[in-house]
Amino acid sequence: MFETCRWINEPAHWRLEGGRLRVTTDDHTDFWRETHYGFTRDNGHFFGCPTGPGFTADLRVRAQYRELYDQAGIMVRLDATHWVKAGIELTDGRPHLGSVLTLGQSDWATGPFEGDASDFWIRASVSEGVLKLQASADGKQWPTLRLCPFPVTPSYQVGPFCCTPERQGLDVEFSAFRVGPPLNKDLHDLS
Repeated sequence: MFETCRWINEPAHWRLEGGRLRVTTDDHTDFWRETHYGFTRDNGHFFGCPTGPGFTADLRVRAQYRELYDQAGIMVRLDATHWVKAGIELTDGRPHLGSVLTLGQSDWATGPFEGDASDFWIRASVSEGVLKLQASADGKQWPTLRLCPFPVTPSYQVGPFCCTPERQGLDVEFSAFRVGPPLNKDLHDLS
């Protein structure tokens, strides 16, 4: 799927080979709008591909998070004011599973991740105005991370994202990127 992706804020250092995308983040990059901090940043790295009106996308993420707010995962984006990002983010001294939903302004939700944060899977599904985020430690069991309303549109952009608001130099490897029709499984179906 990476062959159909295009960069928003292309990093200085990246390469794509053998179905793996390797990225090193640029300095002070982030996706955030207004809430709490009062500033807007839209300079994080996002490698998105087009979708139809509904889809499920998942990917594997490997990284070593070392500094405050180091983050990597999946993003669904309509434009600079309508998007969601979800993945691992370093905060309060340890990696957390988190998501930021931005519909004009950003929110932020975090919680512990029970698996190995340096190697995890993340999934986003959009169908009929509903966004579902799931995370997995093994690519087989997919507990729900977030369920929320999301704008209905004929197409979205989805793909890997990463950023380092406090530094540069986070090395991230993305792989096993797939995009298909919405799974539309029962809310508590973990497969």
